[in-house]
Amino acid sequence: MAKRKNNELTSEMLRLREEITTIGPMMRGSVTVMGEKNKQPYFSVGIKGKTKVIYLGDKRAEIAREYTANYKRFLDVVEKMTIINMDLLKSMKTK
Repeated sequence: MAKRKNNELTSEMLRLREEITTIGPMMRGSVTVMGEKNKQPYFSVGIKGKTKVIYLGDKRAEIAREYTANYKRFLDVVEKMTIINMDLLKSMKTK
């Protein structure tokens, strides 16, 4: 039974690895809209304790949203891989 489960987990891991290759460009951070009168889209990210912000404009805002969505998808896949690897490690015999 454990062997079969390990084979299923390994197959799922291979599928997740393949999924990662299809994700595309990614960025950690978020697209925010700032300004009281003239609302404009910006990208912000925390790096080494400091917030970095760049102006995007409408065209680049859509691209940045896609990149941040790709990053979230990537994290979701990595979390699934972590759970599978934990299950595989638990099934290994220890000396």
